[in-house]
Amino acid sequence: MRNLEAKFRVDDAALACRRAEALGFSMGAPLEQRDTFFRVTSGKLKLREEAQRAALIHYGRTNEGALEVSDYEIVPVANPGPLREMLSAALGVLAEVRKQRTLLLRRNLRLHLDQVEGLGSFGEIEAVVATDETPELYRVEVDELLGALRIDSHRLIYKSYFELLNGG
Repeated sequence: MRNLEAKFRVDDAALACRRAEALGFSMGAPLEQRDTFFRVTSGKLKLREEAQRAALIHYGRTNEGALEVSDYEIVPVANPGPLREMLSAALGVLAEVRKQRTLLLRRNLRLHLDQVEGLGSFGEIEAVVATDETPELYRVEVDELLGALRIDSHRLIYKSYFELLNGG
């Protein structure tokens, strides 16, 4: 799977939410997430745990202009605790990221408003790209949302939360 992404700091999450809703985004359920990142030789590997589900996610990112494109795979996990312990012992842990996420949706475009423990407030836009499509098809929609949120390209962040937590 692929997506086109943009990440940025958010000064006022409630205002960002209202601006997204004015563009037709609808509010999803709030999420509490725990992401454990493991040491791997290529890309990034994380175990994402939520209250009702968990998944192992492997991804790699490339910059395409001012935005990033990610190729990723997601595998649902039935018993995340034992898997986290096994992967921690076998691979080592880079970081653990805990966040409260507000999810807003419009078709295949997602806006995540995240309160990240130890970092603060952020926004992430993800346009999910179908296998027969190119990321470029969604650049206009991503730019429209960035414009509504008043996020200029110089405010975009090209690091994972765990890289920011580790001072990267």
